[in-house]
Amino acid sequence: MSRMTPFSSPLLLGFDTMEKTLERIAKGSEGYPPYNIERIQASEDGQKAERLRITLAVAGFAEDDLDVSTEENQLVIRGKQSDAEGREYLHRGIAARQFQRMFVLADGMHVIGAELKNGLLSVDLVRPEPERMVRKINISVRD
Repeated sequence: MSRMTPFSSPLLLGFDTMEKTLERIAKGSEGYPPYNIERIQASEDGQKAERLRITLAVAGFAEDDLDVSTEENQLVIRGKQSDAEGREYLHRGIAARQFQRMFVLADGMHVIGAELKNGLLSVDLVRPEPERMVRKINISVRD
């Protein structure tokens, strides 16, 4: 019996990469660090643009411990703390842990900046309003 997926429809051409991305997202849903995503309305160069802000709770991470990058169509945020050498803990309840959070970006989305303040890492993204375009396709006739 073959597996039917929503993207196996003959009307959805070229969406196989999106299906793989959705499968990868479903598998990697770890809850650390917690995050918020908020929508901020802004205008850019007189055009209406959608602005988003992703805020991650990264208490204990310094700027050098964090890495924000875009890889293909994904925003990747990594954090890695190193254990301080020479410390002897009597009790250790705060673990030095690492994380990787990935967000899939829609076409046209751009990261415009990142800021670390009070243990919160905020990453701002913008998606300019796409131009509505209609293109006429010529039909060639062969007899």
